[in-house]
Amino acid sequence: MQSVAMFRRELLILFGLVLVGAATSYLLQSTRPLGRYVGDNASAVQILTGKRSPEILTGTADLTLVVFTDYQCPACRKADPAMRAAIAKDGNIRVVYKDWSIFGKRSERAAEVALAAQYQGIYSPVHHSLMRSHSLDDSALRQSIQEAGGNWRQLETDLAQYRPAIANQLAKNHREAFSLGLQGTPGYLIGPLLIQGALTEGEFLRAFAQARAKL
Repeated sequence: MQSVAMFRRELLILFGLVLVGAATSYLLQSTRPLGRYVGDNASAVQILTGKRSPEILTGTADLTLVVFTDYQCPACRKADPAMRAAIAKDGNIRVVYKDWSIFGKRSERAAEVALAAQYQGIYSPVHHSLMRSHSLDDSALRQSIQEAGGNWRQLETDLAQYRPAIANQLAKNHREAFSLGLQGTPGYLIGPLLIQGALTEGEFLRAFAQARAKL
């Protein structure tokens, strides 16, 4: 009987240690930095303060989130709704979009259309529509413009008229991504924190808090 009681005590102690270990692991995971500090990087500072890319302001917009994405990037598409949910929950984010077309011609075409949509004031809804689209052929691109309340014929006119400016913007996004050391999409510059890879809604919210703590 004594050996059985001792076995039970040892089992309870072992179970307790496992619980403590699991709790400690969770605490470390939930508090560890999600990104790399780049607040002293001149390129990062310039990207955060730049004004030539499409952007959306919510609330006081006291924190800037710069998003490097490609419309054919599976991880970008998966993270997009989580990012938008976190932005809505936070309520005070400036979002800057950097179309970085690294998946080929179809991605480049979609990015050009999205940037041309900016001249009709509909970049944001077009961007999110393309993130959800199962195809990026011209039919899908046209549909994204129409669903956003835009005019496809006007978009084609703007695309032709502003093609040099759009090409310069895409080239600039490419240079900026490499200046930060990003190796692919998605990439997020959240205040002074640089994060590579998709995040969940909870991770975005943690990153927002960690970034604000370093401002």
